[in-house]
Amino acid sequence: MSDAPAAPATPQSNNVPLGILLMVGATVVFALQDAISRHLAGTYNTYMVVMVRYWFFAAFVIFLAMRAPGGIRATARTAQLGLQIFRGVLLVAEICVAVYGFTVLGLINSQAVFICYPLLVAALSGPVLGESVGWRRWAAIGAGLIGVLIILKPGAGVFNPLAVIPFLSALMFALYGLLTRYAARQDNTATSFFWTGIAGAVVMTAVGMWFWESMSRGDWFWMGTLCVSGVTGHWLLIKCYEVAEAGAVQPFAYFHLVWTAFLGIFVFGEVIRNNVAIGAGLIIAAGMFTLWRERKKR
Repeated sequence: MSDAPAAPATPQSNNVPLGILLMVGATVVFALQDAISRHLAGTYNTYMVVMVRYWFFAAFVIFLAMRAPGGIRATARTAQLGLQIFRGVLLVAEICVAVYGFTVLGLINSQAVFICYPLLVAALSGPVLGESVGWRRWAAIGAGLIGVLIILKPGAGVFNPLAVIPFLSALMFALYGLLTRYAARQDNTATSFFWTGIAGAVVMTAVGMWFWESMSRGDWFWMGTLCVSGVTGHWLLIKCYEVAEAGAVQPFAYFHLVWTAFLGIFVFGEVIRNNVAIGAGLIIAAGMFTLWRERKKR
């Protein structure tokens, strides 16, 4: 799971092989970030972990704004401040939900459900952005949600109500993505990215300071690694969207689930149940079809 900016709207080159390499690299970094988040949030309060992470995120966006033309003042200028702040708050809330999901469900089960968020974006693009959604995309959305039900097994007698946590996280992230696209009608990527970090850091500081806990020296190392991995992942993703079209590289974002499964199995001793594998495969197939239809329409 990542709090990534939308692709820039400015004209760009289209070096697809380099874009794919950068996207795959970003998925590796974000999978490591998820694993470290699970470790830290399993020992310390989730709010505190996310708060420290956002301090570094805010420092990163301020650094980028200082280097941009016009500095922080130009980057922060927006006519839709309320929307930008709401986006930032929504994303940080989504991250808290996602990290909590890692601690109660594990990486594999959480990510297997979370990867349905592109389908939720497609489903909500009509009511939120007024975009048309044809019957083929609705069919793909329905197939993907069937995949989610296969993973959750609501009628099998062993359904864990906590399994809806990653679905809620996916829903929140999808709404965040749509609001980012809506905000891009007036603001550029740098402005949206800036307010994502600043709003999230302010809110998490107000909440997380009440849950501060002493952390061991070894875990401060992992916290530092978490923060650095977040910055590195964002940089890779930004560069990815600078060198290649989003539609060409977006399918490779599903590698996130592959690396997460690897870490879940070999680091945390998790297992991939048959229903999770089948459901995740169906979600990925539906998501790939949706991306293909969007690219064909363009």
